[in-house]
Amino acid sequence: MSQTVFNHTEASKVEAFLRQRLNPELKVQMRQRPDECAEIYLGAECLGVVSKNVDEGETSYSFEITILDIDLDDL
Repeated sequence: MSQTVFNHTEASKVEAFLRQRLNPELKVQMRQRPDECAEIYLGAECLGVVSKNVDEGETSYSFEITILDIDLDDL
């Protein structure tokens, strides 16, 4: 599986998809340098990253969220 640069057009489409499916407040922010991923924000908090994957001509996007154990302490 290869990864290629995630562009602004794709970021807009992924943002629209995530807003429709998960939360209308989610935002996709491109990183300052060309990269295979962008960051997903809810307000000022970065929830994770979305990565672009290209395999045998098929393109997919993976959303990875990281939850720190200290974030769970108050629950």
